[in-house]
Amino acid sequence: MMTKQTKNIDICEVFSYDEEVVETVKGQLTGQRFDRLADMFKVLADETRVKIAYALCQQKELCVCDVASIIGTTNATASHHLRHLRNLRIAKSEKRGKLVFYSLDDEHIRTLLMTAIAHQKEEVDG
Repeated sequence: MMTKQTKNIDICEVFSYDEEVVETVKGQLTGQRFDRLADMFKVLADETRVKIAYALCQQKELCVCDVASIIGTTNATASHHLRHLRNLRIAKSEKRGKLVFYSLDDEHIRTLLMTAIAHQKEEVDG
């Protein structure tokens, strides 16, 4: 690939190196819903919500009061964060009497979080 160095930034000197690859990938982008995916990552960009999601990875389900205790907040704060996670289908809830229990929405979320955690450990360790 032909590039020129400008202030330590590689810039292509040609408009498109491999037009076939460009068209293939553009076609694959068509019809995808990246807005919801971006929203999911925005929600997980909050450290408290990542801690909650991680806690949910460790247990099948947790009550709101237990989540609050784990992350060191009030029930209202934990509930607020859990609601964000539920709205984007990262977590799901089940009410039992006066208690609300949360769990991860599905195994994909667990895989995503655990992969991100493994990646972070590689960055720190490696």
